[in-house]
Order: sequence, then structure tokens, then C-alpha cells
Amino acid sequence: MIRCTHLALLTLALACAACSRPAGDAAQAAASADAAGKTLAEARTGVATKLITHSSGGEAPPAPPSGVLDLIHYDAPAGKLAAYLTPRPATPGKHPAIIWISGGDSNTIGDFWSPQPRENDQSAAAFRAAGIVTMYPSLRGGNDNPGEREGFYGEVQDILAAADHLAKLDYVDPQRIYLGGHSTGGTLVLLVAEIDPRFRDVFSFGPVADVSGYGQDMLPVSLSDEREIRLRSPGYWLGSIHGPVFVFEGDHDANTDQVELLRESSKNPKAQFFVVPRADHFSVLAPTTELIAKKILADTGAQTTIGFSEAELEGLLK
Repeated sequence: MIRCTHLALLTLALACAACSRPAGDAAQAAASADAAGKTLAEARTGVATKLITHSSGGEAPPAPPSGVLDLIHYDAPAGKLAAYLTPRPATPGKHPAIIWISGGDSNTIGDFWSPQPRENDQSAAAFRAAGIVTMYPSLRGGNDNPGEREGFYGEVQDILAAADHLAKLDYVDPQRIYLGGHSTGGTLVLLVAEIDPRFRDVFSFGPVADVSGYGQDMLPVSLSDEREIRLRSPGYWLGSIHGPVFVFEGDHDANTDQVELLRESSKNPKAQFFVVPRADHFSVLAPTTELIAKKILADTGAQTTIGFSEAELEGLLK
């Protein structure tokens, strides 16, 4: 799968890394943001990020197997970016679609098609198996894309551009586009939800409240630059969420403390937080995405009806 084999240890390290700031900092910062009356979109307006490291360019994404995924390019602010997209559905009509952002190096796409062990399946294959149109966008500076990696900043606009691409496809229902991501991808999609409410539902797996915990190796901005860190950290802007957001994590070997911090910091009923029993940062993915896929297929009304109960999550892993 996409970097699953050689990035599993990195992603596990990221899952345990988000603790460099005191736990109360995210809640305090969120309160100060609310007091200022600014949304994340407003706070970012006109702010050019100050990168201290510059990373761009790499290998082109590998060609996927024919009939499984197509390699396409979509228009984004940074230029033409690569993505994988499931082929046109065999049945006519408008279909639901989901964008999936992987963990680890979220700017880069790779092998999402090889079978993966159930306890660590980061491929989001459940959506494809259910017949949901699935798009895996690469982001600025990843693969051989134009632009530079900005670490949870300009990448938000790339994901929104991917949604624009999906919405224009004649076989996609533009009112039923969903967004999901895992680990660093979970943090990124949570930021997207705080910037723009266009997605019908957003599913974030294992995000962090404050990105400084990822460390300097993962961030191209100074950890001592408070503004740069806050503008990348979803725990400070939960009040900016205006569409349904569901956050999931396992109850051990995971970012459980971060999800609990987000839950405690949030006063926003649009955001719901769930800790899945007997799951870790990786094993939570397969059964939960399968459950989400079923709910997406049943979510056919004018407004989303997707919801989760503690009881159904309790039974996901035995």
C-alpha cells in the first residue's frame, strides 16, 4: 500500500509525538481565538506562510493497475497535481464520492491497491469496494508536483481543488462528496473542515490538536513561531466547523489523548469524537471505514443522515 510498509514506523511515531506542548495550550488557544471572533479562514486571510525549509520534487506516482484506479491530474493553486481516481462506475447516474488523505507523507501518493493486512489497512479500500467514487489526491511538493510542501497550510487549498474536480464529473453527485484522512491526513482534513463546509461529512482518524508535536522534521516552519503553528493546528479552531465532522481513534497505541483533548476543548455540536475500544492507531481503520462506507451508501436524502453511536463502535473489534 502507499507507503504503508516503510512508513508504518514513522506514522506510529507521529501517533505518539503530539505531546510537546502542555495539554491545556490547545484549549487556551481555542478560547483566545473564539474571543477574537475569528474563524480559521479569517485568521489565514492574507497571511503568507514563512517556510524555513523548502521541499519539493520527487518521483512521479507509480502507475496503478488498469481498471482499479486511474492516474489523473487536477487543477490546483500550485499547478497540475497528480491523483488516483476510481474509474467511471458501470451503473449510470450520480454517485457519492470521497477524497482520502493518507498518513505519514500526506503530500505523496503511491500504492493504494495492493492488499493490506486488516490490522493496518491505510488504503481506504472499503470505499472502493462499496462502489463509492474514490479520489486520492497528491498535494503541492509531493511526488513530482509543482509547489513546495507547506505542512498543513496551502495543502488545504489543494484538497478543496480536488473537491472542485470531483464536483465537475458527470457521474459524481456534487451534494454527496465526503472527505476522510488518517493520522497526518486526519489532521489535515480536520483543518479543511474548519476552513470550508462544502463536504457532506468529514471523517478524521487519529488527528492531533497541535501540530508542533509532529516535530521540526515534519514541519517546514519554526516551532517557535506561535502564529505559524496555531494556523496549522486544528485544536485552536474547532468553533470554525460548520458541517458534520466525525473524529475517530483507537483506545491504545494511538493519539487517544489528542482526541480526548479535542473533545474536551470543543463546544461545537457539529464535531463529534469517538474512541473505538480494542483498536490502535491503525487497526481502527478497516472496520470503521467499512461502517462509514455503508452509511454513505444509505445517505441519499437532501441532508446528511450519517451518525454513529458508542454501541455500534463498541462492536467493531472483538
